[in-house]
Amino acid sequence: MLMKEELAPDFKNRGRNNMKYIIFFFACFLFNGFQPRAQAQETVALHIKIELSPALRSGFIPGGRFLFHMTKQSDREPRNRSEFTAGLTAVNWKGTGVFIMDTKSSAVMSVGQEKLQAGMGEKYYYQLVYKQNPDDGNENVPGNLYSPVDSVYLTKDIPLQISLTNPIPPFQIISNPYVKTITVRSQYLSDFFGKPRFLKAAILLPSGYFDNPGKAYPICYRAPGLNGRYHTVNGMLENKDFSDWWFSKSAPQVIYVFLDSQGPYGDTYQVDSDNNGPCGKALTEELIPAIEKEVHYKPASHMRYLAGKSTGGWVALGLQIFYPDFFDGCWSYSPDPVDFEHYGLINIYKDETIFYNRYGYLQPGKRTIYGEPSFSMKDWIAGENVNSRTNDYRVSGGQFGAYNAVFGPRGRDGLPSMMFDPITGKIDHSIAKQWEKYDLKKVLEKNWLVLGPKLQGKIWIWTGDMDGLYSNVATRFLQKFLEQTSNPKSDAIIRFTPMAGHTQEWNDKVVLKMVEEKSKEKAVKL
Repeated sequence: MLMKEELAPDFKNRGRNNMKYIIFFFACFLFNGFQPRAQAQETVALHIKIELSPALRSGFIPGGRFLFHMTKQSDREPRNRSEFTAGLTAVNWKGTGVFIMDTKSSAVMSVGQEKLQAGMGEKYYYQLVYKQNPDDGNENVPGNLYSPVDSVYLTKDIPLQISLTNPIPPFQIISNPYVKTITVRSQYLSDFFGKPRFLKAAILLPSGYFDNPGKAYPICYRAPGLNGRYHTVNGMLENKDFSDWWFSKSAPQVIYVFLDSQGPYGDTYQVDSDNNGPCGKALTEELIPAIEKEVHYKPASHMRYLAGKSTGGWVALGLQIFYPDFFDGCWSYSPDPVDFEHYGLINIYKDETIFYNRYGYLQPGKRTIYGEPSFSMKDWIAGENVNSRTNDYRVSGGQFGAYNAVFGPRGRDGLPSMMFDPITGKIDHSIAKQWEKYDLKKVLEKNWLVLGPKLQGKIWIWTGDMDGLYSNVATRFLQKFLEQTSNPKSDAIIRFTPMAGHTQEWNDKVVLKMVEEKSKEKAVKL
């Protein structure tokens, strides 16, 4: 046994080091232990009494979702964009009497509470929406109700009284002799839903249309971005630069058709699905024939094209692939993920969750063009959960609610089955497997011998290489596949713009010019 003075050198050093740590931690205790502790930030509690204007009771639909919005911005209505949103389904309320929405209740879901905490004492604008339209999953659409904008200074407890006084009116299409609208009762969709369903579109005629009644004009179907509507034509013609150009002699002579993506769960993506019904069949067999009869399009000319950006980019490419003989070319810009192994940064077939990547870090859902993550997938889904009457993203009307309804199977309760858990993000791979039939890269891989010849000369894709939704990653892998094809070797044109973000370079003029050039080339060959 070693005596104290005979301790080995390593034990001596270890003892000195331990003493240093003891002194260090004791000093920390002396410094911090007697300091007053910072108090946790107080949450803002909202006690909202809601009433419905008697004038709106006849159009009230029970079981809708209350969405309460707050923002510091005075230049827009809170319902159009807010820093804080609270959601609650109006269970057992028939539109009479007072309905109480208390954000302290566990039944109320919210996002953005930390922003309210940081804004204590500041002026905020607020507004309430009652989301009740059963045929449209979105919030700011006809049939839903909302309150006037009001304001309040944030305190710990805020009592509010709100009256729903305004219905969102039907969309109106601009009055112009070169604009036609068409509405078709879809037998396919009416049978699927068991009630009348209608398809709509707006048609923008070329400047020479009335001067050349017998001319065979090319026709281009513009698929809208997420949840876009046919009234997009309004903004086009209200834009002086575009309007002046469209009616000038230099503008292309193309019939431009604006499709509508309305669906009960959000954007339908214009394809057949278990939850939205036979939308692709209704489009190609009911709406498009009615449009082309109206404008005297000649199918024998084979100048039926597709174009779109973002969601519309996926739709344009998807329809071209699913209906290779029906459409004669597509221009797809910044398409949504075309490869579900690269669903943003997620591999839906192998990853365990959409909330964290394989390294254990929060999975980003959005970024700047400089690569800075700006929004996590976890936050994204939390926002969609708040917007849904089911307290999950299934009927949110948002991006993932739409994806889930379009690509996934129907559940036993009649609602879309969830591909991932709304709280943990855990992926259900049995459902993810069923998404494969909409994985455009897989569809092409499995059917190239049949599809390849039919798609020659028909695919143009371009996107920014710093796409804010990471959609360019999937497009890169689609390009890699197409470059390796044979019998035939694909002639698809795919281009990437360095440092460009999501849809940053989209331009209707450029697209229409390309459509015109393609039509001229085809006319020469014929």
